[in-house]
Amino acid sequence: MSDQIRSSILRHLRYSLGISESQAALADWRTALSLALRDLAMDPWLEAEKRATDEDRKRVYYLSMEFLTGRLIEDAAINLGVRTEAVVALDSLGVSFADLVAGEPDPALGNGGLGRLAACYLESMSTLGLPAYGYGLRYERGLFRQSFDEGRQVEHPDEWLGDGSPWSLGKPETTHRVSFGGSLDGETWNPESSIVAGAFDTPVAGYGGRWVNTLRLWAATADANLLDLGRFNSGDFFGAADAETWAKTLSRVLYPADETDLGKRLRLSQEYFLTSASVQDLLERFTSSHTDLERLPEFVAIQMNDTHPAIAGPELIRLLIDEHGFSFDRAADVAVDVLGYTNHTLLPEALEHWSVDLMGSLLPRHLQIIEKLDARIHTTYGPAADNVHLIDHGQVRMGDLAAWTSHRVNGVSALHSELVKTDLFEALDELEPGRIVNVTNGITPRRWLKLANPALANLITETIGSGWETDLDRLRALEAHADDPAFLDAFGRAKHAAKQVFLDWARETHGIDMPHDALYDAQIKRIHEYKRQLLNILWTISRYQQIKKDPQGAWVPRVKIFGGKAAPSYAVAKDIIRLVNDVAEVVNNDPETKDLLRIVFVPNYNVTAAEKLIPAADLSEQISTAGMEASGTGNMKFALNGALTIGTLDGANVEIRDEVGPDNFFLFGLTTEEVAERREQEGHARAAIEASCVLREVLDAIAAGAFSPDEPGRYAGILDLVWNSDWFLVASDFDAYDSAQQVVDQTYREPQEWQRKAVLNIARMGFFSSDRAIREYMSEIWNVGPTF
Repeated sequence: MSDQIRSSILRHLRYSLGISESQAALADWRTALSLALRDLAMDPWLEAEKRATDEDRKRVYYLSMEFLTGRLIEDAAINLGVRTEAVVALDSLGVSFADLVAGEPDPALGNGGLGRLAACYLESMSTLGLPAYGYGLRYERGLFRQSFDEGRQVEHPDEWLGDGSPWSLGKPETTHRVSFGGSLDGETWNPESSIVAGAFDTPVAGYGGRWVNTLRLWAATADANLLDLGRFNSGDFFGAADAETWAKTLSRVLYPADETDLGKRLRLSQEYFLTSASVQDLLERFTSSHTDLERLPEFVAIQMNDTHPAIAGPELIRLLIDEHGFSFDRAADVAVDVLGYTNHTLLPEALEHWSVDLMGSLLPRHLQIIEKLDARIHTTYGPAADNVHLIDHGQVRMGDLAAWTSHRVNGVSALHSELVKTDLFEALDELEPGRIVNVTNGITPRRWLKLANPALANLITETIGSGWETDLDRLRALEAHADDPAFLDAFGRAKHAAKQVFLDWARETHGIDMPHDALYDAQIKRIHEYKRQLLNILWTISRYQQIKKDPQGAWVPRVKIFGGKAAPSYAVAKDIIRLVNDVAEVVNNDPETKDLLRIVFVPNYNVTAAEKLIPAADLSEQISTAGMEASGTGNMKFALNGALTIGTLDGANVEIRDEVGPDNFFLFGLTTEEVAERREQEGHARAAIEASCVLREVLDAIAAGAFSPDEPGRYAGILDLVWNSDWFLVASDFDAYDSAQQVVDQTYREPQEWQRKAVLNIARMGFFSSDRAIREYMSEIWNVGPTF
């Protein structure tokens, strides 16, 4: 096989890239290897599509605004079973596989957990042989590339595509026209403009290479008629292209700021563009081999990953009525039977509301259908549905729309799903018992252990054998080795190796240096007040203050690691980032403390950074306000790689603690019920601060400008929030967090005990495989069986 890969690389170098071996740069070798691996995926890819068609199998269509795939070369090589052969082939050509992988850009197709979950799920669908398409947008510049300027976040366009992606196959024969605006004549829509969606396909190979599914990304291209040739010929070259420019903007940037009316219009346009192109595509595939659209639910399952594709219900109904002659009620019934909705948040801003004016001007036919759906609910259920409103106070409620047009709504952890029932869609749960279900999130062990942590993966295989890659429950066999000094010593060496990989990467990529022999304490996730990076940095300041008072004390050396991006318009989150960096500037340059406490904020956190950092971490910070985090997947990745968790009873933390055992989890903080009660108490923030001399000393230091001497009042806004409102209960949980961190120190001082707990965490993570989650979707939501 290595000879075959070698020949394929050289063939692509010459005939695909038009360059000789002697002239090839590293980027050329990288492209040639990518194409060679893509060739190996091609036969099973085409065979999977043929088999799904020939056997008339039900397909799953996963609609998501994000697919955070990570680098593709090594993942594909592992899943196709040719990583070793690829290394050998390149070695024979004098090229380093590691160097090629290190230079591969991360596809900037997501922001965080939502997009990474979608990627894990698509990979698991392929591993299980489930015919599926992932549908997303081919963002030219993704979210943004993050850097820091004097501690402040700076956003830059992410030019991840460069000269294109060798993994992405353009499909010029696959296009769909997506229309906007215009007017209604009764129920006849006369759109004002149209944009063409062009398909780009990426193969997603399952482990073992037996099945390959498709990630289809839509790129917006302007209709030729959008160029105003008259204006162009009159000399108004730029004005003539206004409509064309707007069209191409739809797939340019992920999550454009939506504070302005134009920003809102762009966001809704993006969501409809993705959804309409995808629904048209799957209907075209269905009708190519079936004539009866009444049977659509037998062969099609559409899963809406969060609220962004919520317009899928009205769009499917519109197409069934306007293009296929269905009655409204029958179209609505079919849509409900086909659609499923995964809710990822209880936060009101993330559930999305669009004004009736915006919806009516951009998608008038869909607004008409939503109004009829609203009326249908009340006709069906009568006064029992009085609290149900798809349209309320001039706003279209997209979360409610997604829920009421789906036959199943699922939360993503046991706690979250209960809150979806009781707090979010209470009426739906009462009127349609059983319609809201739980599917706890999962992660793929192929990328998040075998690829990301080869030292640990090899140790596991040497100890319990192979097969855990597709049956993560087999890790339970590691429990028998949790008290074996020889195994624990080997585990320590694997952790040491992972730390060295992270250190080398951080130094070479970002110029960051840090001590090796320290407790690596990591919080990597989107910067948001509910995730409480603020609690983390306030405690870090208190640790600094305590060390300063007793520099000769028996301190456990720590490296506090942060990573994550703040939304460009989220001022508080940006202030938290700057505070972390300002504190780091003081702490890291203090000769009394820098060997005992170091603060690292990894810029431009992405999948590649996570693959380096997570295996190196000793402690996983999962400290969100209870009842706010839907699930999390970072908590699972850390635990699978042997990091112990300090966390609240929030999201999947609850289930992780149940699985690994309370003794192997550092618990603190108010419960969901206690959070609600505390928020009702007037003056709770000030009372908590006044009761904590440690926290008060921290806040006083910030107020005095200890970390911003050039601008002492820089963090007045943060201080005001903590003292006077503290919705996310940073002050209320601070002392409990501090106490839990003391237990962390005590445990870490006993290396074998720490390692034993870490091994038990790994051994008991089988439940959190994305393969398990997909099997639950298959049986509970999609009603589909495996191919093999």
